[in-house]
Amino acid sequence: MSRHPLHPALVHFPVACWSLGVAVDAASFVPTMAAWLERPERWSAGLLAVGCLVALPAMLAGMVELPRIPEGQALRETWAHMTAMLTAFALFLGRLVLGLDGLQPQPPSGLALTFGAFGFVALAAGGWLGGRLVYHYGIGRE
Repeated sequence: MSRHPLHPALVHFPVACWSLGVAVDAASFVPTMAAWLERPERWSAGLLAVGCLVALPAMLAGMVELPRIPEGQALRETWAHMTAMLTAFALFLGRLVLGLDGLQPQPPSGLALTFGAFGFVALAAGGWLGGRLVYHYGIGRE
């Protein structure tokens, strides 16, 4: 019987939310897009918040899979993947918090945009490593 790990199914939600949050931040600097979005900071904050919330069960599911990773290069790349994804989580959470005044979303500051940009880079690196774990090492496939 083939097993179907939960982690790969769950990671798409935070990846999509965080990526779209960064895209909304970028679009808010294009006048025609900002007008179309109407308060893009609300969209961005919502997407980042949902991404951070749904990342928690995705990370937990990944931790459940950790004991099944064989020793060696695959395990080292798993630790690198986890480090990149935890970094992305921390940066996107920081971006979210920096964009709030009380609980009201505000247009992103330069520092908040920097957190979002570096979060996206960490997300891309972690995603690439996660794909490598599945497609190169066969992790989660049986």
